[in-house]
Amino acid sequence: MTRDMCVLIITLMAFGCSASMDTTKMTGEQESSRRSSDLLVTANNTPVTPDGERVLVWAEEFDSPELSSDTWFIETGDGSQYNIPGWGNNELQWYTPDNVRIENGTLVLEARAEQRNGKAYTSGRINTRDRFAFRYGRIEARIRLPGGQGIWPAFWLLPQANVYGTWAASGEIDIMEAVNLAPEPPHEVHGTIHYGGQWPDNLYTGYPHVVSGSATTAFHTYALEWDEREMRWYVDDMLYASQNQWSTNAGAFPAPFNQSFYILLNLAVGGNWPGPPNGETVFPVTMYVDYVRVYSGGPAESTP
Repeated sequence: MTRDMCVLIITLMAFGCSASMDTTKMTGEQESSRRSSDLLVTANNTPVTPDGERVLVWAEEFDSPELSSDTWFIETGDGSQYNIPGWGNNELQWYTPDNVRIENGTLVLEARAEQRNGKAYTSGRINTRDRFAFRYGRIEARIRLPGGQGIWPAFWLLPQANVYGTWAASGEIDIMEAVNLAPEPPHEVHGTIHYGGQWPDNLYTGYPHVVSGSATTAFHTYALEWDEREMRWYVDDMLYASQNQWSTNAGAFPAPFNQSFYILLNLAVGGNWPGPPNGETVFPVTMYVDYVRVYSGGPAESTP
């Protein structure tokens, strides 16, 4: 879906048409110098209730030959440009646009064992920062995960603006992360929130879930429903976790999760959580994303 189509969906909705410490995520995107906000579309969604109405307000179906720069920013480097080499997690990859492609209507993020700028691996990372952000509602993505020791795929959210301070005072929402998935099930994924104070005074709480069947040979839908006072995590529409307690040192509840957040998809190699690859890790490894969709529980307000 092109950006124009995404904007059209949100505009119609505005008029009521029913038509372990994760320190990088610490600030990889949040501390970057901001680009012009001319492209930014923000959806202020009506919360979605379990089994309630869902109105599509934004979608990326990956049905174009390549990603639109009006919708996605393709990351490059190892985080040094944000003063956090290794993305704050001692990750081992160098991100490049060459590791990101669309193939048969599916986003492909590919990690390779190849030298680049002093790193032994390359991989892909994209986000909608300064292009699309949303508050509340439901977000879901249909993903087939990569496996192997040292492999760390993620589908997550960061704040469009650091209203309450740098990471993690302004929050982080991890919709799905997985590390070191074995060739055969069981396969475990994680849903987590980061909050509290600025690092190192950050806090996090999260829950694991064992996916039904294989997460590496089959696609599954990973989703988050988010409202002012609760977040709920799903895999294939099965609720497995909810959270309703969080905080920030710079504001009253429900801060920091009362602001707009943008979308990230990435495939990391190594890092503090998974550890490095070993001799049994087979490269290249790929993360496949069929779609990403955002829903409101009713008409959504949008800007611009």
